[in-house]
Amino acid sequence: MQTIFLAFILMLVVVVGMAIGFLVQRKAITGSCGGIGALGMEKACDCDDPCDDRKAKMAAEEARKEKEQAWQKQRIH
Repeated sequence: MQTIFLAFILMLVVVVGMAIGFLVQRKAITGSCGGIGALGMEKACDCDDPCDDRKAKMAAEEARKEKEQAWQKQRIH
């Protein structure tokens, strides 16, 4: 019984340590290989027509790119 209790305490210490590390670093949790983004895929499904949320994100990204291109043209070199 003592061994099980010690193993439980050890696992609890490890989980608490990982939680504190996550809170301190303020990084998003990611896989070691980068997941689907590493494969160059932008969406997880094979839909021909993306959902409304995805369309809004794509429109915002396009607007950001256009704004950056306009800024690059007007920039003083």
